[in-house]
Amino acid sequence: MKILFDCRYTRIGRHDGISRFTAGLVTALAERHAVTMLISDHRQLELLPDLPWELIASPTSVGEPWIARRVNKLKPDVVFTPMQTMGGFGRRYRLVLTVHDLIYYRHPTPPRDLPAFVRVLWRLYHLAWWPQRLLLNRADAVVTVSGTTKSLIAEHRLTRRPVSVVPNAADMPAIPEERAARTQPESKSLVYMGSFMPYKNVDTLVRAAAQLPDYRLHLMSRVTPAERERLTALAPGAQLVFHDGASDEDYAETLARATALVTASRDEGFGIPLVESMTLGTPVVVSDIPIFREIGGSSALYFPADDADALVARVRHLEEPGVWAERSAGSRREAARFTWDASAEHLMTVLTATAARAPRPGR
Repeated sequence: MKILFDCRYTRIGRHDGISRFTAGLVTALAERHAVTMLISDHRQLELLPDLPWELIASPTSVGEPWIARRVNKLKPDVVFTPMQTMGGFGRRYRLVLTVHDLIYYRHPTPPRDLPAFVRVLWRLYHLAWWPQRLLLNRADAVVTVSGTTKSLIAEHRLTRRPVSVVPNAADMPAIPEERAARTQPESKSLVYMGSFMPYKNVDTLVRAAAQLPDYRLHLMSRVTPAERERLTALAPGAQLVFHDGASDEDYAETLARATALVTASRDEGFGIPLVESMTLGTPVVVSDIPIFREIGGSSALYFPADDADALVARVRHLEEPGVWAERSAGSRREAARFTWDASAEHLMTVLTATAARAPRPGR
């Protein structure tokens, strides 16, 4: 079985969520079966494992719908892509697509770093469900990263193809055993890792921070000057620390020292920062949405997304005797469910079954 893995969504220089999903999964999959990567820029190889690769057009190029003409020449049995938009017209191989979430049907603002014409298509695409159905039904199988999104795919009847869950995981460095066994936080600080898009609801975190004057709120991601000024003005009494894009090492250290990771997001497809935090034994205090319940289980503390007072109460609860230590130990247990090795095993099963499936009528 010849497997091609679409790595064209790998970022240049530094991972985002889908880029990290790509690199973590292709690395673990290659330990189980020979894999050839598809890239669109040689610089992507800096963040990818040392595996055979082929250079093809960018996934945002106007020729993407017909990319199968190029891929056919590589004679794969099955192609896996970490997105759902890979072109498939005229393909002569099995295709497995990935749906990470359905966030943008409820929050249609596209990521700002996409080309202008792609942002326009993005908005049009999310005006109705039928374009998604058309794409997914052209595949042979569909993967998603959570049971929550799988349920939403079924609820909206987005595909007739089999849907399997291949979860995300985290790439946090190992910490010394004595640090892993700590029974109290190393600092009175809270950490937020994520974008500043409206559905992320960072305003609630800032309002809560104003009621926690003895805590610092570390905002790790890149932020525009205008957004930084707006958040600072929103709660003048809050101790806000804008990292404006910390390195992986700084992020891990800040998180390991923190009292908790916090997020008030109204919608997510997974929530990698939760797994990252729990892996380090740092409890998570998060909005009460289904996907966070799926990831955080009984170890997380939950609050209504727009209720800053409830968030404050959950953080103060962690100060009670024994609570932080209990939540920290529980977090590490929950995080152990999410590994790239386990996800690669799931994906290998999907790819093997898909490659062996009889051709659909008309193919």
